[in-house]
Amino acid sequence: MAISVIWCGMLLLGIAFSLVCGRHGLSTALLKGSANAVTLIVSVAGSLVLWSGLGKLLSGSGLQKKLERLFRPLLGRLFPDASKSPAAFGPLCANVCANLLGLGNAATPFGVAAVKAMAKGTRATDEQCRFIVLNTASVQLIPTTVCALRASCGAAAPLSILPAVWLTSALSVTVGLLACRILRRWL
Repeated sequence: MAISVIWCGMLLLGIAFSLVCGRHGLSTALLKGSANAVTLIVSVAGSLVLWSGLGKLLSGSGLQKKLERLFRPLLGRLFPDASKSPAAFGPLCANVCANLLGLGNAATPFGVAAVKAMAKGTRATDEQCRFIVLNTASVQLIPTTVCALRASCGAAAPLSILPAVWLTSALSVTVGLLACRILRRWL
């Protein structure tokens, strides 16, 4: 509810500012913004459908089980309760794999499924919070999306950002997981 109040307030403030200042570009901006929003939604929806379908293929082919076995030693330590639940651990592993490959849109449906499967009541569990921090920190070995954007913009060496991505990924995950551990003790 609070976010809808903020959006309505921003919209009303923009309309009031437009009327007071005598600017008539508001309707043009609204129409242009709406068109851009539709374009964005269609492009994101297409990507989400593609990656969700790929996730179903991974699951049906048995490759997801192999990935789970590969990541179980590390993720089992971070998420001991989720590792005991196939409904939670499978999507959790798929989410981590998608993030490692820099496929943020592919990680989203898996992340949502993992968080739902880890739910215990109405309050977020420690493992859910840890997973959200890990997902948000987005550990990436190959930032596929960013490299593709750099290549499309004419970058001479789109992969030259790899060392910086690895360093920032490692630091963000480390700081995030430490913050989870520290805040868990206080809250």
